[in-house]
Amino acid sequence: MANVSSSSSLYSLLPQPSPPNHRHFAPRSSSFASPHQINGFSSLSLRQSKKSSPLRVLSMGRQSKATVVSGQSWNTSVLDSKTPVLVEFYASWCGPCQMVHRVIEEIAGEYAGKVKCFVLNADQDPRIAEEYDIKAVPIVLVFKNGEKCESVIGTMPKEFYVAAIERTLASSS
Repeated sequence: MANVSSSSSLYSLLPQPSPPNHRHFAPRSSSFASPHQINGFSSLSLRQSKKSSPLRVLSMGRQSKATVVSGQSWNTSVLDSKTPVLVEFYASWCGPCQMVHRVIEEIAGEYAGKVKCFVLNADQDPRIAEEYDIKAVPIVLVFKNGEKCESVIGTMPKEFYVAAIERTLASSS
């Protein structure tokens, strides 16, 4: 066994860390939010997603209470509606969107007849997303008489969505 006489030669026997690889994301334990984080969740820009996935059924085999709306049905379903409308903008690759979708499903059942609830895949209908300046998902917009009244950005507790609906229902416009 070699006789080690100094701490510097002992250091040279230890495995050296590899040089940093700048292609990896910052560790999740970082206390600083990256520009792509909202409410602790990663929210990638819609323009960064090049892959378009088919709509996944998020209601686990049950009949969905929130109807899918597209660019083709947008005007008749949302803008021309006499009933207030809630629209969840989502993307199939977005995990937080699935959590929001479950909340919107509950709200759709509770507010049936008072509010129409829709979901719109922002990747499949980018024209609508751009028209309302949707930069990241999930985002929920509430419309009344064809006008956007409220928005809830990111994954929030159910109370935030309910409060936006209640404010819209209470407004006189």
